[in-house]
Amino acid sequence: MPLVSSTAMLNEARRNGYAVVAFNVHTLEMLQAVAEAAEETESPLIIQTTVGTVKHLGPEYVAAAATVAADRSRVPIALHLDHCTDFSLIVRCIRAGYTSVMIDASMHPFEENVRQTAKVTEIAHAAGVNVEAELGKVGGVEDDIVVAEHEALLADPDECALFLERTGVDTLAPAIGTAHGIYKGEPRIDFERIAKIAERVPVPLVLHGGSGIPEEQVKRCVSLGMAKMNVATELRILFSDAIKRVFAEHPEENDPRKYMVPAKQALKQAAAAKMRLTGAAGRARDFR
Repeated sequence: MPLVSSTAMLNEARRNGYAVVAFNVHTLEMLQAVAEAAEETESPLIIQTTVGTVKHLGPEYVAAAATVAADRSRVPIALHLDHCTDFSLIVRCIRAGYTSVMIDASMHPFEENVRQTAKVTEIAHAAGVNVEAELGKVGGVEDDIVVAEHEALLADPDECALFLERTGVDTLAPAIGTAHGIYKGEPRIDFERIAKIAERVPVPLVLHGGSGIPEEQVKRCVSLGMAKMNVATELRILFSDAIKRVFAEHPEENDPRKYMVPAKQALKQAAAAKMRLTGAAGRARDFR
C-alpha cells in the first residue's frame, strides 16, 4: 500500500490502548529492517528521520526508499520528520512525500510556539500530512538540539489543552520526564502528569526518548494515552555494535554486505520486540 498519514493509525492506537513505534533510521538497511519487522509482526509502522539524517541523505532519497517499503508491504507505513525547527525543510519534506512532520518550537515562549506550529499545521493539513509538536522541553540531545537536564521543563496539562485548541495539531509530544539518548539511571517519568494531560487532550500523545525505558514503564505510559513511542539511540547502538563484532572477528573484511546484513538482522529483531512491547503487533489487520 502507499505511504499513509500517521493520523488515522495513531488515533486508532489511542482508542485501542496501544502505541505505534516510530523508529529513527539512518541507512537503507535500517529502513529495511524496521519495515520487515513490521511486516512479520503485522504492526503499523512509522519510519522516522532526524533533520541530520535528512540533510545527510536528502528527503527525496528517504521518501523514495520509504515509498518502496510501503508499496511492498501489507501494513500501513508512515514517514515522519522528527524535531524540525526549519520551516523551509518541513515544506521540502512534505513535497518529497513525507506524510508526517514535527515542528519543534518548544525552545520558544508559548505564544511563539503556537505561532510557528499553527503555520506548519496550515500548510501540512492542506497536503493531508500529520503534524506533531512539543510542549515543555524533553531533555537530552537530538541532532543539534541540546537540552540540559536542568533546562528540561515538564508540560502543563492546561497549557497542553490550550495549545491544541490554538494550533490544531494532530499529535502532541508533552515533556513528562523522559530524555533523548540512553538514561544514566532509571527515568523519572511523571505518570500522574501523563494522565492529567490525556484527560484534557483528545489527540494521540507521543513518548519521546523511548530508548532504554524499562518495559513496565513503557506499558504504563501506553495505557495512559501515549499512542506513539520514538526509538532512536538504542537501535543505533545495536546496529553499530553488530558491525563492530564483524570487524573484531574478521578485521580483513571489506564487503559492506558482509557487515551490514548482521547489523540489519540485529535491528530487525530489536524492532519487532519493541512492537510487541507496545501492543502494536497484530494491529495492522485492523486497517485491511
